[in-house]
Amino acid sequence: MQVGVAATTAPRTAPLARSIAAECVVDLVTDADAFARLEPEWNDAVERAGVTHPFLRHEWMSTWWQCFDAGRQLRLVIVRSSGRIIAIAPLLAETTSIGGVPVRQLRVLFNDHTPRAEFIVCEPGERAYRAIWQALADLRDRWDVLLLGQLPRESKTRTVAAQLAEACGETIGVWRSSDSPYLSLAGTWESYFNGLSGKFRSNVRNRTTRLQRAGRVELESVDEASAIEAALTDTFRLEASGWKQTAGTAISSDSAVQRFYTVFAARAAARGWLRLHFLNVGGQRIATSYSLVYGRRLFLCKTGYDPAFETGSPFKVLTSLATQQAYAEGLDEVDFLGDTEAWKLEWTPTVRAHDWLYIFSRSLRARAAHALKFRVAPTLRRTKHLAPGTKHEAPGTKHQAPSTQHLAP
Repeated sequence: MQVGVAATTAPRTAPLARSIAAECVVDLVTDADAFARLEPEWNDAVERAGVTHPFLRHEWMSTWWQCFDAGRQLRLVIVRSSGRIIAIAPLLAETTSIGGVPVRQLRVLFNDHTPRAEFIVCEPGERAYRAIWQALADLRDRWDVLLLGQLPRESKTRTVAAQLAEACGETIGVWRSSDSPYLSLAGTWESYFNGLSGKFRSNVRNRTTRLQRAGRVELESVDEASAIEAALTDTFRLEASGWKQTAGTAISSDSAVQRFYTVFAARAAARGWLRLHFLNVGGQRIATSYSLVYGRRLFLCKTGYDPAFETGSPFKVLTSLATQQAYAEGLDEVDFLGDTEAWKLEWTPTVRAHDWLYIFSRSLRARAAHALKFRVAPTLRRTKHLAPGTKHEAPGTKHQAPSTQHLAP
């Protein structure tokens, strides 16, 4: 489906009022084969947009769709100028429920396994965003809610999409998501480590010494395609150890999730991004990190360790050795991804905040969903908070990402 977006002038009331300087052509891609054929153009757009992580690359997004489509429909908005992609809105369509109200939802391709997401925009200014928004406005009779999840708080997509929606009379709502710790690798490993608290440094050394009593302690990094299959077996085993398997959140607890990490591992290894880190003690793998190296950054995607070695804090030791290696390789950053957890904050106090931006159309269902989610539900939570003796969530608790399961109305 192709829509011509001619040069027009935005309403005077729009915060971003500016003429669209040149004609854009918008394609709505709904077919998986067409999605696959976009790979070269898609990745060229990601690189021109200056994206510093791999989670918007075609390899990641197409693998995600292959494993998590679950009856949903693709709605990829592709904006071109002079035949070249200048923006991509990677969306899907689904039927879901908000506050018990069935709604037709468009959302970016993301779930619990997507660290961050947003529109891919390759040029400055608002022209490309306006083209995307006009295409979505033309489809307004087909959706009630537009959900842009896991947007970095400083994202231009978050700001401009909200402004365009409000200028058109749509209602918006924002949910706070995860604050993901990251470590900028300035100076040397020695200067960084010596700058940590004496108590923490002593703890790392003591745990390492404790593990050395069981054998030689070393970091193993598997990145060759020929060794990936066998190494993944150990990664999934260690990642599932302990509470994750019991809670049903381990990779191996869900066949779609395991397929995703397996398929993407092969694709990432072929491009030189994959690092399956292991902490070995006496030749035995006792801790792991499913990691990626991309854009001079190390991303720790999935982690775990053998609880039999818990007294030696094996993942703390692995983190120490992996960070030393990152310094040695001249990387710029270690991104811990996910939520803010105490063990991550031992290594760095800096975090990246993420939000979910909800845009509600003017349909009756959308208005009802907005009222329930952003008025009724918060009021009920405050009431519960005030009730004596009631346990409650802390303010700013992370909002749960969409399930990998399709939600029927």
